[in-house]
Amino acid sequence: MRVSVFGAGAWGTALASHMAQRHDVLLWARDAGRAAEMAATHENAVYLSGCTLAPALRFDADFDRALAHAAGADTLCVAAVPVAGLRGLCERLRDSGTAPMQLLWLCKGFEAGTGLLPHQVVAAVLGDEAAAHSGILSGPSFAREVAQGLPAALTVASRSTELCDRVIRACHHGALRVYSSDDLIGVEVGGAVKNVLAIATGISDGLGLGMNARAALVTRGLAEMTRLGVALGGRPETFMGLSGVGDLILTATGDLSRNRTVGLQLAQGRTLDEVLAALGHVAEGVRCAQTVLALARQHQVTMPITEAVCAVLFEQLTPRAAVESLLKRDARAERAHTPPEKPL
Repeated sequence: MRVSVFGAGAWGTALASHMAQRHDVLLWARDAGRAAEMAATHENAVYLSGCTLAPALRFDADFDRALAHAAGADTLCVAAVPVAGLRGLCERLRDSGTAPMQLLWLCKGFEAGTGLLPHQVVAAVLGDEAAAHSGILSGPSFAREVAQGLPAALTVASRSTELCDRVIRACHHGALRVYSSDDLIGVEVGGAVKNVLAIATGISDGLGLGMNARAALVTRGLAEMTRLGVALGGRPETFMGLSGVGDLILTATGDLSRNRTVGLQLAQGRTLDEVLAALGHVAEGVRCAQTVLALARQHQVTMPITEAVCAVLFEQLTPRAAVESLLKRDARAERAHTPPEKPL
């Protein structure tokens, strides 16, 4: 299979390197100097320093060549950009005149300003038919561990069984397992909301509140994620899978998590600007927290943890005061989502 990966960040590079063990993979980098450096060293020194990339992986900064590489019957085009860059990449694909009918994206979150999920952005730019044949690869996956060849499991979600089969053939080998789902909305919502919840668990750990508190936040955060996901059209069982609870556990507890790091640093008294400047990478939880809360209010979904995170990020509420506000909430029945009414 010929595969073109557009975006040479940590995750795009790691996945491209993994696929290159069995397929003809071209990694497109926006910066020509970066592409040349990676070709010479077979290392992405900026995002994955110390990780040796697959010898067969090729690099290019020419967009048209990368697009041509993914043209034809047995090919795969992968968008490895953040949510903020997805629309621009899709527009460039559209304007090329040879946009692929199938696109796989790796980004997790909601588009700022529009509140759209990635598949909605793809539909808005490339059209409904292209979106129906496209999908997302998501789940618990730190890029560095995948680049090191450590075991991981992911979910490809699409309305197209053909795309799911193609992604499985491209990625399901070695230490990486890929499962399929047709619940595109559920998988995307899980990947977006878990980043916000990871900030909350980082704050809790940074304040030294203990493992009991972390477990409570993860569990009740999962309930928030499920409620919003169901309200937006996802299925409850999706959030019990890799792209829901699996990704949440990893992001909320793993030391490689950027969103967890944001929470840890905020708990130590640093400002958000200071934290983001020091981080040097995208923290999607910060970008989409306000959108998640706005959607929750629009759909009348209760998300107190998300609300507390937004208050810390954007309203100058101290982390300790945010925790106290959660502890003061009234007791209620434990419920992840409102079940449908029984038929008469």
